[in-house]
Amino acid sequence: MSQPKSPPTSAGTAARRAARESLSGAAARKVERPAPLRQAVYDALLELIVNRTLQPGQHLVEIDLAEHLGVSRQPVREALQRLQTEGWVDLRPAQGAFVHTPTDEEADQLLGVRGVLETYSAKLAAERATQADVDDLLRLHANGVNALKDEDAEQLVTANAAFHAHITKIAGNAVLAEMIATVDRRVRWYYAPLALTRGKDAWDEHAALIEAVKANDAETAGRLMGEHTERTRQAYQQATEN
Repeated sequence: MSQPKSPPTSAGTAARRAARESLSGAAARKVERPAPLRQAVYDALLELIVNRTLQPGQHLVEIDLAEHLGVSRQPVREALQRLQTEGWVDLRPAQGAFVHTPTDEEADQLLGVRGVLETYSAKLAAERATQADVDDLLRLHANGVNALKDEDAEQLVTANAAFHAHITKIAGNAVLAEMIATVDRRVRWYYAPLALTRGKDAWDEHAALIEAVKANDAETAGRLMGEHTERTRQAYQQATEN
């Protein structure tokens, strides 16, 4: 004989209300039907986590997520299971799904690996860069500076990712690009709380890096990128300590 469900606690009700409000406050993003639904729901939920619309530790209620995305609960349930496998979501028995809260060790390890990969990428980019490549970097840099002036954290994260992605593209190493892509979303996730506080320093560092790439100075470009990524790693550590 099944046991009657206990009524939700006031704390649970408040948490669910906060979760619904965070979704309703985000730009509506209904899932595109032409794409495979399972993949589309996964991509949508992952982006909500990466851009921190869904905060670390936040309770994920299937029915609310399904309503926000305009789908049934089944693809949401499947997406949450996949996200749990990949470390983005924690599924807790009798409690449900929660956005994963990264440990200090997880973040430090990933940002350390990112530094090694990006340093090599910057060296290769400096060796290969054309004037057209430099012009593209200058355009992307201007986007970041404008986002900083507007104090738009979300656009800063996007601009930062686009700048680093273009360095990787110029580097022209497919294996390196694949490895960087595997950490890119987590870098964006960790960088989001730092975007404004790191803002001016980060984009000044980007400007110096562009000059090294323009001069085809691989050693300087690698050194500058190494210092840049290390400062971001240290800034994350300091932010989590406070």
